[in-house]
Amino acid sequence: MAADAPVPAETAQTATTHSAPRRLVLDILNDWVTTVDHKKIGLMYIGYALVFLVVAGIQALLMRIQLSLPNNDFVSPQAFNSLFTMHGTTMVFFVGMPILFGFGNYLVPLMIGARDMAFPRLNAFSFWISAFGGILLYFSYFGASGLYGAGSAPDVGWFAYAPLTARVFSPGHSTDYWTLAILLSGIGSIGTALNIVATTICMRCPGMKLSRMPLLVWLYLVTSSLVFVAVSPLTAAQIMLMLDRYIGSHFFDTQAGGSAVLWMHFFWIFGHPEVYILILPAFAFANEIIPVFSRKAIFGYAAMVAASVGIGFISLSVWAHHMFTVGLGAGANTFFVLATMIISVPTGIKLFNWLATLWGGKIHFTASMMFAIGFLFQFLIAGLTGVMLSIAPFDWQLGNSYFVVAHFHYVLVGGILFMIFSAFYYWFPKMSGKMLSEKLGKWHFWIFLIGFHLTFDFMHVPGMLGMPRRIYTYEADRGWMIWNMIISSGAIFQAAGTLLFVYNMIWSYFKGPVAGPDPWDAWTLEWSTPSPPPAYNFAEIPSVASRRPLWDLKHPEDPDSNYE
Repeated sequence: MAADAPVPAETAQTATTHSAPRRLVLDILNDWVTTVDHKKIGLMYIGYALVFLVVAGIQALLMRIQLSLPNNDFVSPQAFNSLFTMHGTTMVFFVGMPILFGFGNYLVPLMIGARDMAFPRLNAFSFWISAFGGILLYFSYFGASGLYGAGSAPDVGWFAYAPLTARVFSPGHSTDYWTLAILLSGIGSIGTALNIVATTICMRCPGMKLSRMPLLVWLYLVTSSLVFVAVSPLTAAQIMLMLDRYIGSHFFDTQAGGSAVLWMHFFWIFGHPEVYILILPAFAFANEIIPVFSRKAIFGYAAMVAASVGIGFISLSVWAHHMFTVGLGAGANTFFVLATMIISVPTGIKLFNWLATLWGGKIHFTASMMFAIGFLFQFLIAGLTGVMLSIAPFDWQLGNSYFVVAHFHYVLVGGILFMIFSAFYYWFPKMSGKMLSEKLGKWHFWIFLIGFHLTFDFMHVPGMLGMPRRIYTYEADRGWMIWNMIISSGAIFQAAGTLLFVYNMIWSYFKGPVAGPDPWDAWTLEWSTPSPPPAYNFAEIPSVASRRPLWDLKHPEDPDSNYE
């Protein structure tokens, strides 16, 4: 055809038809990649974390298959160490923190009547640098050792104790990937925390005094403040580790005057407040969900705020209970024993206030409420075993055993993950405009609950019988086999429950019933917007006069401000 010949009409129409879907996909992708809308950034945090939750769950299943039988060779020792490292790192840094920051990004501006975060561009930057950290960590599988080569992924544990991270013990680049990934994740976390604090302090709508803020916003304010204090030492430690590995400094090299215990201090100054950075948002979800499905205002609002702030302060004084056996001395050990015991007091206040909220309420046993009630029971057990481990002599005996693994999984899974599931069932209608299936949600609850207790109840037993942490296999005569078989069977139940949850979300998004703006008859401002909310959140900035502004709109004859 000549260069200047006209294109036939049918050919042009076909080209347009084929390019239209591609343009649509590119436009949607561009919209999400370049967005500074806090809601879309929150959803990207959550989606990113859910992908890594599935990855970390597969890693946990592989480890449990390996440990289900004595003298098993399902995976090699080197592969087991990599699975152990990647699972712990992924769950803490690339599941727990992103998913909780995702909910905070989405909900905090809506709950305080703001149109966006204080620094929208910083918000987008924080997400993308955190996401790049997680992607970088998994690029280690394609590192110098090859795609299928042993040792390509980090294998020094999620705590990376010195001197295991020195070049002599960890050659190659696997530890470098770990260090850089955590460093980037920390920068993103600090940026998001700064944004939440600035938004909460500076952008509340008229009438929303600190004493009227939803408890969820209070908890995110405390959590974000903790991130400033706790993540900064970890970031400094990563920089020192990089200097040790790249230019030959000796911060953690005991042969050249450095200190391996110094790394432990830096890591656990982050590592134990990190537990509260993760659990405080779970408390925040409970503070909103339990009152709504009990049809009662939260019991003891002021005490809940004081307990939250108290947990934030005391959590900075408990890190060395991870280090009772390193020779700190009786005085230091006694201080950290007392601090660890004292932090159970404000935590106990919260538990009693939730129970008081339930007492006498008209409880609606939705899937969200069932997960919240499961959280209350399981977090009580986690707290009791935590107090046991706060006693230095007891910790000397069991601190390196599977008893501790059971304890912190009771916190992370029985507490945090249960409340994350509860939050999904509660806020998914607001985020998507569709209702999740309650029937599938209740099946998810019971299957996951059974799996959780099969795994982590029975995990205490081999710990008491002397099974150490971080082992690849064990001999048949130790008496641990039957317990490990039960534990591994529970992991399969948990995996099945999680897959059901993922299916429920996908099915409900496309075929679920329309939610409407307020399907739960709730009380906070996010339920006054359409589902999902528009880009600008509120056509007019709201004004509030109480802690439950939607109650005031629904019941002008009996406003909540009468009971403040």
